[in-house]
Amino acid sequence: MRTKSSTKENSDEQILAAAEAILLKRLERQGKVSEPSEAGRYLRARIGHSEREVFGYLFLDTRHQILGCEHLFFGTIDGAEVQPREVVKRGLLLNAAAVIAFHNHPSGNLEPSAADRAVTARLKQALALVDIRLLDHLVVSAEGFTSMASRGWV
Repeated sequence: MRTKSSTKENSDEQILAAAEAILLKRLERQGKVSEPSEAGRYLRARIGHSEREVFGYLFLDTRHQILGCEHLFFGTIDGAEVQPREVVKRGLLLNAAAVIAFHNHPSGNLEPSAADRAVTARLKQALALVDIRLLDHLVVSAEGFTSMASRGWV
């Protein structure tokens, strides 16, 4: 027997899945990422409501055409371990020229933590060794997103 609560949760999930699909189609139609807000809107729908941290990447070519959008690391409610080696490896396999990193904050807090800033610096260094540019690191929640590049932290 279904309760009102489970029915509402199912319909909410269906709505969120439909929103994600629409935003992904828009991003794919554009074929490229011109500004952080385009990626931020899509990622907000994709991982903004996740109950645990998800860390992923948009891999881009030299004209910022989208080569792939992948979740590479999964964590708990307040953290995920990120291995720059795996990001570099995946970037090379896709022949990426640039990357936009992203992760969600299940708490809803959009302020990047000291750990977020530290991992961004490590990623930028590791990717630079193989000539892949880190363009941005977006912190996403259900309420919105924060661009670390717009704050001068990338």
